Amino acid sequence: METEQQFRQIMTECRTLFASKLHDYGAAWRIMRPSSVTDQIFIKANRIRSIETKGVALVDEGIRPEFIGIVNYAIVGLIQLELGFAEVGDDMSADEALAAYDRWAETSLQLMLRKNHDYDEAWRGMRVSSYTDLILMKIFRTKQIESLSGATLVSEGIDANYMDMMNYAVFGLIKLTFGDNETETKETGEVAAC
Repeated sequence: METEQQFRQIMTECRTLFASKLHDYGAAWRIMRPSSVTDQIFIKANRIRSIETKGVALVDEGIRPEFIGIVNYAIVGLIQLELGFAEVGDDMSADEALAAYDRWAETSLQLMLRKNHDYDEAWRGMRVSSYTDLILMKIFRTKQIESLSGATLVSEGIDANYMDMMNYAVFGLIKLTFGDNETETKETGEVAAC
């Protein structure tokens, strides 16, 4: 299966969970400021790294749901950057939220395809734990940009960092779902098919 097909399949799974949570909670996340979204992504990435390092999770969820959470929160972050945060939660219908989700998912896919062309699928040779570290690095970069109120000298903005976090999480999900030609080490908490 090609990268684009795998990406779209993973995004369908992420979107399904996002839609289910919209049903249950509405768009309550609209009240979150972007810095809070960044911290939410940090919590998920930090938990992944903890499980990868310790080799065991005491809560009955592995790293896969956390990568899905990173994808969905990255899109929430992009929506919040675009629209601003709401003073009261749930100011957006489910249809509006899903349309925004789909638009940002497609934008991120197109970015990934351009980068994938230039880097020649180098991500496939990486370990899942490296995606975790890259996501954490992007989080710390984002926090620094947030503390500078976006006034960077040469760096990409927060939106680019959210898209990169999302794409690294999708890469992790692709490897965990479809495997690759190498067996992952125990640090991922999962074994890929050979």
